[in-house]
Amino acid sequence: MSDTNARIAEIVNTNDVVLFMKGTPLFPQCGFSSRAVAILEHLGVPYQGVDVLQDMEIRSGIKAYSDWPTIPQLYVKGEFVGGSDIMMEMYEAGELQDLMAQSGLTPTS
Repeated sequence: MSDTNARIAEIVNTNDVVLFMKGTPLFPQCGFSSRAVAILEHLGVPYQGVDVLQDMEIRSGIKAYSDWPTIPQLYVKGEFVGGSDIMMEMYEAGELQDLMAQSGLTPTS
């Protein structure tokens, strides 16, 4: 496993919910990342944002790690969920809420 893959695996496996994104949760740098943050904020579950613009190795490595060509990318309990379009579809269908509940993740007050 490459150093970059090991770093990504460490991030994914030590955080219950991780969003690899452009920018930060407080200052998303693209519309797709902004939508993903809005969904997670609405769900109220704690998550770790990883700004791929600050680390080019992570930016290119995450695409290979997940075999998914775009960013943002959401991971829940170590499993790749998808990008912002998939997040939106799952959220609108109630599936993302179900996934969080089944994973033991509850909204913080």
